Amino acid sequence: MIDRMVLMGVSGCGKTTVGNALAAAIGLPYLDGDILHSDAAVAKMAKGIPLTDEDRWPWLRRVGAALAEQPRILGCSALKRAYRDLLRQEAGEILFIHLTGAPGVIAERMRRRSGHFMPEVLLQSQLADLQPPGPDEMAAPVDIDQPVEGIVRDIQLAMARAEASR
Repeated sequence: MIDRMVLMGVSGCGKTTVGNALAAAIGLPYLDGDILHSDAAVAKMAKGIPLTDEDRWPWLRRVGAALAEQPRILGCSALKRAYRDLLRQEAGEILFIHLTGAPGVIAERMRRRSGHFMPEVLLQSQLADLQPPGPDEMAAPVDIDQPVEGIVRDIQLAMARAEASR
């Protein structure tokens, strides 16, 4: 069974909501990668300043260590191939579920949420940095413009396909 999974995508794509629902459906724990950010990185993003690669590497190492620690689902933007490569180096085989949606849908979701440090103004920088997973990566895109139950169902189908191709 696939036991290490990253829900990836830009801020506002629903990683936490989907992660909690998926965890309930399949019995793996969910960890929100945002809690592994340093206080300095959170403060920077809260001010509308995009993180640099140098800001992200220590965080990504913490994410990789959390994935290596135990089987789990983890929410992490994993925007670039190099970031996903680092996570695989740290934790081994990982299924990346790329939560995708139209920028307008994601922006609207960001406007509706409260209490999150990431402002909508950073969405464009995240979209600019995004390198969708390539065909050589164990990954699957899942459309977020549907109810959470449908997203979870699509992820479970992607998990079955990934398992069958191992």
